[in-house]
Amino acid sequence: MPLKKNPSKPGPGKGVADEDGRLFRNAVGETRPLAIDTVEPPRRRPRPTARFSHLDERAVLRESLEAPAHAMEIENGSALSYRHPSVNLKTMRRLARGGISVQGEIDLHGMTSAEAKESLKAFVAQAILRGHTCVRIVHGKGLRSGQRGPVLKRDVNRWLRRWEPVLAFVSARQADGGTGAVYVLLRKNT
Repeated sequence: MPLKKNPSKPGPGKGVADEDGRLFRNAVGETRPLAIDTVEPPRRRPRPTARFSHLDERAVLRESLEAPAHAMEIENGSALSYRHPSVNLKTMRRLARGGISVQGEIDLHGMTSAEAKESLKAFVAQAILRGHTCVRIVHGKGLRSGQRGPVLKRDVNRWLRRWEPVLAFVSARQADGGTGAVYVLLRKNT
């Protein structure tokens, strides 16, 4: 198809544009439009998922649901206290004053959380077998735990609340360790 020249007066550089257009049409030659004018969009690649990140999030969620909120917010100097509904307030006050004879003691200082849990389970089981109803657990105040806070104190608080033989516990008197220890009231072995 011959290129028609514009009858109007050509401006500066007009001849170059006409020449380019002519060369383009010669190079393309005879063309026909495509029958299908819709193009399928490229498929989106799935977003990568971090498997272990999801597992960590689930573990944190599970742990937060298992432990009551007040068990998670323990600070170095805060006192611990738990009472099963079957324990009356008079018994609880007596326990808090140190009025119930302590029949056994365990010191968890320097243990990892896993070691402390196993030692504490064995200690409580042995105390029940011996017929002890009141024991003292020294967990420490967490002063050397840094930003993590009192790790063993928080763990002991959580574990004791879940264990069936534990009826009550309360932070000890200052002379017996204060907020770094608890008196624990156990069920009688039947």
